[in-house]
Amino acid sequence: MRTAHRTCPICDAVCGLRLELDDTGHVTSVKGDPDDPFSEGYVCPKGASLGRLDEDPDRLRVPMIRKNGEWFEATWDEAFQAVEQGLSGVIERYGRESLAVYFGNPTFHTMAGFMYRMPLTQSLGTRNVFSASTIDQIPKQVACGYLLGDPFAIPVPDLDRTDYLLVIGANPVESHGSLCAAPDFPGRLKALRRRGGKLVVVDPRRTRTAAVADEHLFVRPGTDPYLLLAIVHTLLAEDLATPGIAVNGLDELRRLAAGFTPEAVAPVCGVPAEDIVRLARELAAAPTAAVYSRIGTCTAEFGTVSQWLVDVVNILTGNFDRPGGVMFPRPAIVEIFRTGQPYASGQWHSRARGLPEVMGELPVSTLADEIETPGEGQVRALVTVGGNLVLSAPNGPRLDRAFADLDFMVCVDPYLNETTKHADVILPPPRMLQSPHYDFLLLIVSVRNYARFSPAVLPLEPGQLSEAQILARLTLIASGQEADADPAMLDEMIVGQVLGMAATTPGSPFEGRDVAELRAELDGDSGPELMLDAMLKLGPYGLSLADLRAKPHGVDLGPLRPRLAELLCTPSGRVELAPPQLAEEVVRLGERLATPPADVVLIGRRQLRSNNSWLHNVPTLVGGSNQCTLQINPLDVTRLGLGDRAVVRSAVGELVVPLEPTETIMPGVVSLPHGWGHVATGQQVAARHAGANANTLTDESVIDVLSGNAVFNGVPVTLSPPAPDALS
Repeated sequence: MRTAHRTCPICDAVCGLRLELDDTGHVTSVKGDPDDPFSEGYVCPKGASLGRLDEDPDRLRVPMIRKNGEWFEATWDEAFQAVEQGLSGVIERYGRESLAVYFGNPTFHTMAGFMYRMPLTQSLGTRNVFSASTIDQIPKQVACGYLLGDPFAIPVPDLDRTDYLLVIGANPVESHGSLCAAPDFPGRLKALRRRGGKLVVVDPRRTRTAAVADEHLFVRPGTDPYLLLAIVHTLLAEDLATPGIAVNGLDELRRLAAGFTPEAVAPVCGVPAEDIVRLARELAAAPTAAVYSRIGTCTAEFGTVSQWLVDVVNILTGNFDRPGGVMFPRPAIVEIFRTGQPYASGQWHSRARGLPEVMGELPVSTLADEIETPGEGQVRALVTVGGNLVLSAPNGPRLDRAFADLDFMVCVDPYLNETTKHADVILPPPRMLQSPHYDFLLLIVSVRNYARFSPAVLPLEPGQLSEAQILARLTLIASGQEADADPAMLDEMIVGQVLGMAATTPGSPFEGRDVAELRAELDGDSGPELMLDAMLKLGPYGLSLADLRAKPHGVDLGPLRPRLAELLCTPSGRVELAPPQLAEEVVRLGERLATPPADVVLIGRRQLRSNNSWLHNVPTLVGGSNQCTLQINPLDVTRLGLGDRAVVRSAVGELVVPLEPTETIMPGVVSLPHGWGHVATGQQVAARHAGANANTLTDESVIDVLSGNAVFNGVPVTLSPPAPDALS
């Protein structure tokens, strides 16, 4: 037996794990690492199942090539030759604008996913860039871009020091935080209450987070911006606003919020006016307070407005960039993704629907349009990295049909699933435990400054390629190199560019140094490790990869500290409370106030033992509460004459789903979890627990205007009893 330590790579919580392995490399035990200074031994069911996930017998071990509808195992050289032939053929016939690329959620959790995303995008030479960002979090980033000038300046609640936490449309007890890396989120919430603080949850469901709160208020899905505007209105009308930082637009904000009184919005959002006023007063009166909101508001029609208003409230109550309020982490690496230039969008637009580019990508809601719409620039070839779009993107069935019409498709993915079944070539990355790990991105949203590097626990097998080598070779092929080009060539180019930029940047630790000399000093066994060593040495703490190797349990870098001044990059140099783009959306919101709500609306649902669509093939994580049911209030079951199943119809599709009557969901709202709907492909356990694809019901034509994010919450639906033949 031997013991290994590593960071859990499954969700955003960055928990430290202690693994026991036998002499064959089989994982016999996974527990929390009690010596990790951040997670302190906490582990959730997902992390505890890491060994089962990593050893899944259905994971692909070798490349697969599809010919005439049949799959064949291939060597790596054969697979990359097929990729070269497929991509070059499409480029020669239709040009590079006929290519598209999609980066899925898992790419945010791997070192290679971080390092090669931009080089691969640039090598493909196309504007058809899509990612899970427009399924998930991009409204938060766009809101930060307008407020602060930097879409990567994402404030997180200072959980361990706040006196009052208002959670809107988030369920961190089950999600373990999102855009807020906080190991043992449940324990941190309990600690908040033990020290005399208050936790209030606003959500259409009485979630597990709401169950541990001091107070839970039901709110109608999609109406969060009305509630938040009424809080803003109250803060301003009662002279409770004390920003404490330099802001522009306070008078304009007052004008925008004038019509959104608590009395005006209460009938729409379902929160009584007196409770809205009380929330505003409590936030203003608390010694410290923070408002946190995530998926429930991001994936609604006015997602960017909601995220903007969350931080407007944090600013007005004097809790922005302040201990106990919301703050900005200072990661151990140099933040090369910060440009220092004010945020802007719309540098180009999608061909079919004219949707603006946001942060270098287009909304995934329009990918099917780009594949199906004839004409110059029609997407003919698709590269996906770690994503199952058929289950995760809006109107998945339409994408399922569209993918079948592509001329060529290559997927970097460990599974044959609902999306990769359409590929011509599948390039499987190695097991998680065969890869080194460092959270480049998650540690810019952690509730405490922290760093931890996890070397590979198991070696690669003879002839096996690392994820870095796979993505590097794919990038080289996309750039026009031959299929057998050496991936180390790309690694050296990327590292050389970073070192060269650092050597010419005033104030850099590498300023004036010789690039070749700097390169010789770098430590690492792969491109991502070399990159990490360089970024650590250029970072604010003067760490190195060797330092992190010597601290396998992680390094505590201290509590969050104010740093708004160094991140703010608006043209005015001040926080912009009322950007014109958001002011326009508030006008549109006001026009909706008198619109009667739909009789029933659909929302998603977080599940403790699930993570999007990629954990349902682990036997220990399916069954029990982790099932695909439609939660519905018993009053609606009676009112609509339903039994134990129902037909759910939306503007784009319909499903027959089992009902789970529960008083934990408000009347007029139903909830179906995201990521189900598996078909018989290469995942046997998932196929036995198929569930229903919620994205059969989500309308890809409805998006958050400012960010392009898909709308998964507040979807109007109708429910009816299934026909007798549907019950058989």
